[in-house]
Amino acid sequence: MILDAWFWTGTVIGVLSLLICLVAAVVRRYPADSAILSAAAVELFLIVYGVAGAIRQFSGDTLNGPGWEFWGYVITALLIPPLAVAWAITDKTRWANVVLAVAGPTVVVMLHRMQVIWYGQW
Repeated sequence: MILDAWFWTGTVIGVLSLLICLVAAVVRRYPADSAILSAAAVELFLIVYGVAGAIRQFSGDTLNGPGWEFWGYVITALLIPPLAVAWAITDKTRWANVVLAVAGPTVVVMLHRMQVIWYGQW
């Protein structure tokens, strides 16, 4: 399996989002703007990743796994940050930052699975 620049970029963004949100959870009692913006950065990355994946697939780069599974992961990953932000907006407690913190690492795990589907097993 190949872990390409897409995976490493997503990992860096996801881990930075995690750290920002955890610091916000310690420092603030309500959802921090920085935590919400870090979730937005994760979402922006996923949008670019999805568009690039579509371009790669339509230009002839084939998946080693089922396409429905790959695109199911992409769509599900795209839903995670907005749902975390919606939670944070409705829940005005310190725990909203923790919910936002979980979104980044969750997306990183899903990116790893998408890499496995795209490039194949080890």
